[in-house]
Amino acid sequence: MSYSVALPQYTIGPDCYEQIPYFARYYGKKAVVIGGKTAMAKAKDALLEGIKGSDLEITDFIWYGGNSTYANGDALKANPTVQNADIIFGVGGGRACDTTKYVADQLDKPFFLFPTVASNCASVTAIGVMYNEDGSVDYYYPKLVEHTFINTKIIAESPEEMLWAGIGDALSKECEAVFSSRGADLSHTPLMGVQLSKICTEPLLTYGKEALESSKANKDTKALEQVILDIIISTGIVSNMVTHMPEYYYNSSLAHCVYYGAAVTKKGADHRHGVIVSLGVLCLLTYDKQTALRDRIMRFNYELGLPVCFDDLGIDESEFEAMAHKSMDGAEWKFRDQSITTEKFIACMKEQNAVGRAFKEKMAAAEANA
Repeated sequence: MSYSVALPQYTIGPDCYEQIPYFARYYGKKAVVIGGKTAMAKAKDALLEGIKGSDLEITDFIWYGGNSTYANGDALKANPTVQNADIIFGVGGGRACDTTKYVADQLDKPFFLFPTVASNCASVTAIGVMYNEDGSVDYYYPKLVEHTFINTKIIAESPEEMLWAGIGDALSKECEAVFSSRGADLSHTPLMGVQLSKICTEPLLTYGKEALESSKANKDTKALEQVILDIIISTGIVSNMVTHMPEYYYNSSLAHCVYYGAAVTKKGADHRHGVIVSLGVLCLLTYDKQTALRDRIMRFNYELGLPVCFDDLGIDESEFEAMAHKSMDGAEWKFRDQSITTEKFIACMKEQNAVGRAFKEKMAAAEANA
């Protein structure tokens, strides 16, 4: 049986929109922009300047609806301006990108994505997180984007908490891909994806703090670019190569189980996806007894203000059992090693909670004596 692997193409830099006409030249002359209101406002002038002097025309800027729901996607799909466009441009964060993927795939139109924040890898993955009207999550597997344009100046001027959460989410890629694939007979594509995941952690630990400072100052720096590439490109390529449902799924594991489980807690909804996942990373490493790496990442989390224990999220241990049962709904649990039980999952969360509390006490004592 044949299969296809599509790797993302991208252009990155403060003036990357100047390359739009070149990469659009085979796809048509009329483009419509779909995106978030704030994102389109920030990118509009740069987009228009980027296509200036070419035969490419942007026919309209249309709000994506505020959430990546099938209802919003279907409304856009029925919009005559969208139907008449040769190319669809998706501008914004993950949900705007995922909505664009759905619309372009349903209409069988080429599309380009323009991330305006570095909080996830949605702009290069062939995975769309879509929401049903009841709020439940569905996974949609569209065609891959033709090209992604990563404007580092626009991302540098985005809210720093988006990058902060993106760092937390990207920290999970290596440990989850390696953990979930361990012992599996990996064929070429997932094997390559797992090996590529091993370059995802170190750049975050090396450049993460400086990149966050650059973001706070709205400065486009080398450190920021390296972290943006890690969050959007490195993790995105891995996601595309280690996901082939229903045959295999090594894209995420226990760290994301913590995130999905947090949905049933009183305070879980108060925190961004990547913030909760960053604590899930520590839980996974605790479960896997990788204490040296866990302690290194725990210190990194502490320095960046990311959580090291569940107290930091306002989640009580009395909620762990409900979290574990909720996590069973996701692909992460379905594709887990069968030796992982709810009891072991709960135990690793409790252990990390104790380890994180002790670490915070130690750091507070050291800071008090400094």
